[in-house]
Amino acid sequence: MSRHEHIFVDGPDGRLEVFVEPQELHQGIALISHPHPLFGGTADNKVVTTLARAFRDLGCVTLRPSFRGVGGSEGAHDHGGKETRDQQHLLDWAHGRYGLELPVYLAGFSFGAYVTTLLARRLADEGRPARRLVLVGTVAGFIEGARHYETPEVARDTLVIHGERDDIVPLANVLAWAEPQELPVTVIPGADHFFHRKLPIIRDLVTRGIAGTANVR
Repeated sequence: MSRHEHIFVDGPDGRLEVFVEPQELHQGIALISHPHPLFGGTADNKVVTTLARAFRDLGCVTLRPSFRGVGGSEGAHDHGGKETRDQQHLLDWAHGRYGLELPVYLAGFSFGAYVTTLLARRLADEGRPARRLVLVGTVAGFIEGARHYETPEVARDTLVIHGERDDIVPLANVLAWAEPQELPVTVIPGADHFFHRKLPIIRDLVTRGIAGTANVR
């Protein structure tokens, strides 16, 4: 990543570490959620930083928080519940700092994609839905070594990206989740869960998929 701020925000259960990349002209706020904390997930994950670069180049202020219990963030892992509350708290903080009128873009990878769906549902229920969602390697259904994820439905214009050869979250799981919603899934041929050597494709998909959205150049 290029120059960013490393800051701490007081959260519901202690301070939360956030890597923020500001923009002089704010086109939106993009909150990027990282993979599972108990399996080595951090805000410096390469998929996460790729997503942040894409939104930065679209003119968004990007936030890459460390989930509770990761890095400098306080609190204990809560399987998505309190993580969702923390992310909403950070969005409220960002709106106070950068402008209440700015549209929100949510993105996440793996467990972070699951938290993103929970947050999107909460924001929609409150009457302030996110402008767009980007979900990469979304956990859904039974995941070996983890648990069963009841991943919520999402808006029809959500960009869902998955690897053909994902050996952690089988493609079949995501297709089974997406089918009842009639939700398209973009499959990257040959990609594993961590999208080794496929990161430029993710960046391009996000840039092209989001660029046409209002208020983002």
